[in-house]
Amino acid sequence: MAVEEAPLAELIEAIRPGGLAAQKAPRIQAALRTIRAERGDHRLEFLAEMEPLEARAWLTRIDGVGKKTASVLLLFCFGKPLMPVDRHVERVSHRIGLIPPKASADDAHDLYLAMLEPDQMYEAHVGLIRHGRATCHARRPACATCPIAPRCRFVDPKAP
Repeated sequence: MAVEEAPLAELIEAIRPGGLAAQKAPRIQAALRTIRAERGDHRLEFLAEMEPLEARAWLTRIDGVGKKTASVLLLFCFGKPLMPVDRHVERVSHRIGLIPPKASADDAHDLYLAMLEPDQMYEAHVGLIRHGRATCHARRPACATCPIAPRCRFVDPKAP
C-alpha cells in the first residue's frame, strides 16, 4: 500500500537507479491500483496456481505490463517456464540466429516457448543476458573472442 500511495516524486527517486523512473513510477502505481481493485489486495500468490500462459495473460491485461515484465515476474518469483526477452536477449538471439531477423521481442517470447523445454528457460535467459553483457555488446561486440562466433550469423550470415 505504501508504494501505491507514495508521493510520485518519492517513488521516482526510489526507483531511479533502475532507469526510466519517471515513466515507470506512475505505471507501477497504476498497476498496483488495478491489482488491488480486482483482487482486494496486492498479493500475487494466486498466479502460482495458474498455467504459465494463463498467468502471463492475466498480468499483461494490466496497463503497462508487457510480456517481458510478466515473464520476468513469473519466471523468477514463481518458477514458471517462460522466457523473458529483454534487449540483451533479443539482440543476441537475432545475432546468433536463434530467432528470425524480423522477429520482434514480442514474437520472441513465443518462439522461445516452442524452442526450449520448460526446464531450459531460466538458464537460457540468464545465459543470453550474460553473453550480451560480457561479449555480444550492442555497439562493439567482441566477436574475436566470442565462443559462439563460428556459429554466429552476425559474424557469418551463412553460419549454421
